[in-house]
Amino acid sequence: MKKMKNTSFLAMLCLCFWGSISASAQERKPNILMIVCDDLGYNDVGFNGSKDIKTPALDQLAKAGTIMTSGYVTHPFCGPSRASMLTGRYPHPMGTQFNLPPNTEEEDLGIPVAELGIPVEETYISKVLKDAGYYTGIVGKWHLGTEPQYHPNVRGFEDFYGFLGGGHNYFPKQYREAYERQKKQGKKVIFDYLLPLEHNGKEVQEDEYLTDALSKQAIRQVNEAKAQDKPFFMYLAYNAPHTPLQAKEEDMAEYSGIKDQKRRTYAAMVHAVDRGVSQVVRQLKENGQFENTLIVFLSDNGGKIGRGANNYPLREGKGSACEGGFRVPMFFHWPAHIPAGKRFNYVVSSVDFYPTFAELAGAKIPSGKVLDGKVVINDIMKNRNTRKDEAIFAMRHRNTYNEVGVRYNDWKLLSQELGVWQLYNLKKDIGEQKDVSAKHPEIVKELVQKAQDWSESHHAPRWFHDGNTRELWEKNEMPRFDRTFQCTFF
Repeated sequence: MKKMKNTSFLAMLCLCFWGSISASAQERKPNILMIVCDDLGYNDVGFNGSKDIKTPALDQLAKAGTIMTSGYVTHPFCGPSRASMLTGRYPHPMGTQFNLPPNTEEEDLGIPVAELGIPVEETYISKVLKDAGYYTGIVGKWHLGTEPQYHPNVRGFEDFYGFLGGGHNYFPKQYREAYERQKKQGKKVIFDYLLPLEHNGKEVQEDEYLTDALSKQAIRQVNEAKAQDKPFFMYLAYNAPHTPLQAKEEDMAEYSGIKDQKRRTYAAMVHAVDRGVSQVVRQLKENGQFENTLIVFLSDNGGKIGRGANNYPLREGKGSACEGGFRVPMFFHWPAHIPAGKRFNYVVSSVDFYPTFAELAGAKIPSGKVLDGKVVINDIMKNRNTRKDEAIFAMRHRNTYNEVGVRYNDWKLLSQELGVWQLYNLKKDIGEQKDVSAKHPEIVKELVQKAQDWSESHHAPRWFHDGNTRELWEKNEMPRFDRTFQCTFF
C-alpha cells in the first residue's frame, strides 16, 4: 500500500511538472502583431527619412527593432499583395494577380460572384495559428472576398471588425448618409466605400473617424486575448493613407506648414495611424504583453504618386514594378529577440511572414501547403542573407504588355515594354537611374530566364478588376508571355 501511495504521489508530481512545462511553453509563444498600412510611401515615415510627416511611435519601435531596408511585397496593388501575406504565396500562381472588382453587377464580371475570392483550398496563416492555440483577430480592410465562404471568420479569424471591400470613407456621418440615400433609391449595388462596417458579420454603427475606430478595436482584441490567456495573432489592416484623402481637422492642424493640400491631408492621415499604434503599444505594455510581442510593420505596396505620397529615393510608386511600387517601409520589433537599432539590408519578402510566424508559434503547416517564402527570423537576428543568389519577382499585367521586376542580390531587372529590359545595380543606384544592361548582357539573360521560369507556374486570372481588362485577356492581347521574355539585344 505504501508503495502504491508513493507511486501515486510521483505520478501526480509528474503531471504537475509536465502541466507546468506545458503552460510555460504556451506563455513562451510570442504574440504576433502585423500592422499593414495602405499605399504608404517609402519616405513617409520618420525611420525612412521623412522630414515633414511625424511618426514618433513608429520611429520608436523601428529604432528599438530592426529596419528592413529591402522589404518587399509581391505585387504593387493592394488585393494581390494582401493575399500573399496571408497565404505565403505569390498571387500569380493562385490566379489572384488582379484586385477584386469593386461592387459591380454580376453580368459585367464574366465570373459568378461566388468565385470572387481567394480559393478556399488555400489555408491562411490565421487558421494555422488558430489551430496552434492562438487568439486570431483582424481589424480593418479585408479585400479578399465578400461572399460567405471567403469571410474572415471562416478563414481562421475568430474576430473581425472592419470592412470587406477594397477601401472605405473615413467619416461615418458622410458614408452613412450616402449609404442610406442610395438604399432609399433602390440601388441594387452600393459602392463598397459606403457600406457599413461590420463585426463578425453583423452591421455596426461606427461613430469615430475610421483610423481611430480601428485602433480602438485593436485594443479590444488585445484585451480579449489577455482575458482568454492566449497568445494572439492580430492583423491590424489600416486603410490609411489610401484614398479618399480625408483627415480630422486637429490632425490637419499639425501640418499647417505643408502647402500642398493633398500632401497635408495625407500627412494627417499617417499621423492618425501613428497615434493609433502608440495607443495599441501602450495597452500591450499595461497588459504585460509587449515584451513577448513580435510587431511587423509594413505597407501593402508603394505610395500612390499624385495622391500625397513620397517614395524617395525610389523610382515611381504604386502600380509599378520599379522599386517604388513594391519596396516598402518595413520593420520587425521584438524585445530581447530582434536586434535593436539595426538595419537589415538583405531582402525580406511578405511571403516570408507565413512560414516565419508558423515557426515562431510552433504551428503545424498543412501537408502539401505550397509556400513561396522562407523562415527569416534567425537570419534577421544574425544579420545573414536569407536569399543569396535567389530572386524575388513582381509582375503587373498592363493593357498590352507585362511590367516585370526581378530583384537578385544587388541587381534589379526591369521591363516596362515588350522585349525591352533594363538592369540596375541597386547598391549603387537605388533610384534606378542608370541602366547598365548593355554592360552586363549575361546577367540580363540570366534574370530574364528566371522570370520566364517563374511565369510558367502562373494560373490564369480568376477575375479581373474591370470588363475591359477581361476582354483584352480573352483576345490574347494579354498576357503576351510569348513576347514578354524576348530581349532586343540577345
